[in-house]
Parts: sequence; structure tokens; C-alpha cells
Amino acid sequence: MSSPWSQRREVSPENSRLLIERAHEELVAGNAGDERLRDVRMLVRESWRRSLDSLVGAEALPPLDLTAEELEAYRRAHPLAGVIDMVRGLLLPGEPSESGVVVAVGDAAGRLLWVEGDRDVRRLTGDMGFVEGANWSEHAVGTAAPGTAIALDRSVQIHGAEHFNRLVQPWSCTAAPLHDPETRRILGVIDVTGGLEAVTPQAQLLVDATARAIESELLVSRLRARAAPQRPARRTRRRAEPTRATLHVLGRDRALLEVVGEGTETVSELGPRHAELLLMLAIHRQGLSAERLGELVYGESGGDAASVTLRAEMVRLRKTLTTAAPALVPESRPYRIAVEVETDAHRVLSLLDRGAHRVALAAYRGDVLPDSVAPGVEEFRDTVRTALREALMAEASVDVLLAFAETDAAVDDIELLRLCLTMLPARSPRRAGLVARIERLES
Repeated sequence: MSSPWSQRREVSPENSRLLIERAHEELVAGNAGDERLRDVRMLVRESWRRSLDSLVGAEALPPLDLTAEELEAYRRAHPLAGVIDMVRGLLLPGEPSESGVVVAVGDAAGRLLWVEGDRDVRRLTGDMGFVEGANWSEHAVGTAAPGTAIALDRSVQIHGAEHFNRLVQPWSCTAAPLHDPETRRILGVIDVTGGLEAVTPQAQLLVDATARAIESELLVSRLRARAAPQRPARRTRRRAEPTRATLHVLGRDRALLEVVGEGTETVSELGPRHAELLLMLAIHRQGLSAERLGELVYGESGGDAASVTLRAEMVRLRKTLTTAAPALVPESRPYRIAVEVETDAHRVLSLLDRGAHRVALAAYRGDVLPDSVAPGVEEFRDTVRTALREALMAEASVDVLLAFAETDAAVDDIELLRLCLTMLPARSPRRAGLVARIERLES
């Protein structure tokens, strides 16, 4: 079956791109009364002002609101989970990976839960953070079809330059809200992102029709469930909200431990040794013997002295965590933490897996515990740095690669600089600086 987007590229924006770009520049610069704003559609102009009121940056990257584990659990329980196959069938027939567009389904808060479609478009849009788990509401990224459709509770089309965020302006999108078929409250949003084919009148008709079909299917499924014989509901005790812990180790020697529990939030700074111990336990969730933990922190030549030192440090770490985060106090035999501890380094790896290269690079604030010489830390540090480099060199845009080349992790990377040089246009003014850097490194 052919793609519904393949033959629909004849549309052009209502206003010229240049006029809209200039109007956007004036508004962002604070000139809200500039006459050029009259050349912008009222729907877009009002959305731009809401974006400014929300203090959205003109090149802001969307926040990643859901980790991989949270995303998986949330999707399973979401009311739209049962209609994803319908979305695929209506909007991505044939070979989805070659459709030319990306289709996303988000929740009522604008967080993307499913993102599927053309593999090349997904790779490029992933650079700007259009990935599962990211927040694409207006207050997070400004004017874009998913967030604006939710804000207005109607289907909208946003042409390239009409996006508030400059990083999103190469793309166009059509989105429609999805409603509860009985209460009419917003359950989520469906979005199609791509080139001009994504903002044709036919595209809006197709997205609107898909939204109505989804709402009808939700109602039919609900009526069927009500008609089925009901079993007595079991009474269950309310479980306490689990503790959520994040260990910040990127670019830091004294790690920060952020713990969010039921109605509480604490942030504690850990010393270098405690940071190493907690990081090893966060990486090895299955647990570690005293001998193995000692090797990862002190090295294989530590011997009996290292075992004694490890026991003493674990006693001190337990005392610290008993005050700061009781749920994280390590168990013994093996040493392990019952509650999952996420790290900011693992978030970077998760972003890379989702294709959000630009967001991953922004989240990479430096090496893992850069001054640590603990063997386990050094190994994890190299893993994160290598994963970042390989993912960016394989799939990232040249702008992202150039930004990576300015970090400490890639400042002497000749192979990366040469790759950037091959990707830049022949007349790019940035080529001269790259050539000079390569020559200095080769001399």
C-alpha cells in the first residue's frame, strides 16, 4: 500500500518564509508592536505570545519528562495504548520506515508517547528532541502543532517558519487533539511531522478523520467492556509512592543525589568516595560482592587493606543515606540498593537510543566523575563517552557534530573534525576554522 503522503507536496505557506522569520525575530527581540507581525496568521501570533509568556527560549530543547522505564509503564496504562495499531494503519500504511513523515501520539500534557515513521525523518527530527518521552507542549517548546493543538483544543497546522523554536523551523506539522468520547476531555494528541506534505489540506483532513476514528473506537471498546460480565473488584491497599532517586555524576567529582519521595524532595552532595560507591551500586543493580565492589573502587591490588577500608566506607555511606535517603541504604551480601537509582549519564544513553542527539549532547555536562581513578568509574566513563561519540558520528546532523567538537571530550578528535568538514557545504564559512584546527592537530 502506498503512503498517503507521497503525492502531496504542492502546498506553500500562506505567507513567505522570510516575512515570518523577520516577524519572529522582532517579537523575540521584544518588539511586539512591529508591523511585520501583521503578516503572521493570528493563530500563530497568539501562540508566539503565549510562548513568550511561558519564557520559552527561541532555541530551547524539549525536556525529557519520562525515563525509558517510566515511559514503558505509562504507555501500558494509557487509554490510547489500545488504538496505536489503528494509528499505524491509517497514517502509516505500507512501509512506515519509508513514508516520508513521522507520526507521533502524545498525552494531554504534550508528552510524546509513541513516535514512528520514516527512519531518516526520525533521525533528523530526533536531533531537535522529537522523541518518545519528550515534552512538546507550548510552555516547553513554544509554537508547534502538538502543543498548540492541545492549547486550542482543535486541529492545527504549523508551517516551518511559524514554529517559535528556530530548531524546529525546518519542519512542518499537522496535529489534532484526541478526546474522551464521553466526557470530551483531552486524552492526548496525534501529530504528523515532515516537509510540505505534512501540511496540505488533505493532511489535515486525514489527521482529523483519524482522530474521530480513534475516539469512535475508544467508545466502542468501552461499551463492549461494560456489556461483558463483571467480576467483583478486589480491594487493594494503596501503595506508597516509590522513591525516585537520581545521581548526578557528569562533570562533577562531588556527585549530587536527588531523591523524590511521597511529598518530599532532598538534594545531597556526596564526597568522591561515596559517589564512586553509589555509582557502582546504581550501575550493578543485581548487587555486588564485597570483593567485586572493592575491585571496582580500589582496584585488584587493594588486598585486605582495601576490604577493611571498603567496610568502613560502607558504614559511613549508610549513615549518610539513613539521613538523606533511607530507602537507598544499601543491603549486604551482596551489596545492593533495593530502589532503582538513575544517573544523569544513563539519561544521556537513553536519549541517544531514542535518537535525540542534540538533547543528549546538551545533557552531557562532562565526563563521569572526571577526577576519579576507580577502575569501575573509568570503565563507565569511557562507555558513556564512546557511546556519545559513536552515536553522533553515525547519525547526528553537522550542527550537532560541530557543537560536540567544541566539548572537552572531542577537542582533539581529528576523525570527528574531518567528518564535519565532509558534511559542510563547500562554501560554508565554518570550513576555514575546521581546516585550521585539523592542521594544528596534525603538525
